[in-house]
Amino acid sequence: MDEKKYFVHESSYVDEGATIGEGTKIWHFSHIMSGAKIGKNCTIGQSVTVENRAVVGNGVKIQNNVSVYGMVEIEDDVFLGPSMVFTNDLNPRAPYPKHGNWIPTKVKRGASIGANATIVCGVTIGRWAFVGAGSVVTRDVPDYAIVVGNPAKIVGYMCECGFKMRGVKHPIEKEQKYTCSNCGKKYLIKKEGVFLDES
Repeated sequence: MDEKKYFVHESSYVDEGATIGEGTKIWHFSHIMSGAKIGKNCTIGQSVTVENRAVVGNGVKIQNNVSVYGMVEIEDDVFLGPSMVFTNDLNPRAPYPKHGNWIPTKVKRGASIGANATIVCGVTIGRWAFVGAGSVVTRDVPDYAIVVGNPAKIVGYMCECGFKMRGVKHPIEKEQKYTCSNCGKKYLIKKEGVFLDES
């Protein structure tokens, strides 16, 4: 690792064998463990742990007090809110450690996870999905979906720019085209999900 290409606050630890991309900033009291992979231009907040076999993409923002455990994969441009929680074991027992046999979790590009939300291991959070603060996610979240509550349920859909898609309800009953009033991005609304219209 070339320490000149990224910033690590003097109170933080980066173990030998960790990979960190250019332009990334790691702030106070954080620990990046050997075998962790962090991409370019990320912001790692205070008291963050990124463990062995965890993967963090480019342009990711991890707020304070977050642990990214082994077998958690974070794609590019994801936002992880303060004190949100990942898990990697569905039935942990102190006397019976799994020795690294964890259950994988994936957060796809552009998704946002709010403060104090819990992501139960084994799920996939879809592209540009939005998990509300304090929610408990126990199943996969579709692309662009907004989920809230315990257990988290879909309450609507959100554009890549962060504006809610007005008039697009769940469950989707009719196919339509939608244009975001904020950024102008166009979408195809289908019964099987929401898709960016790239035509």
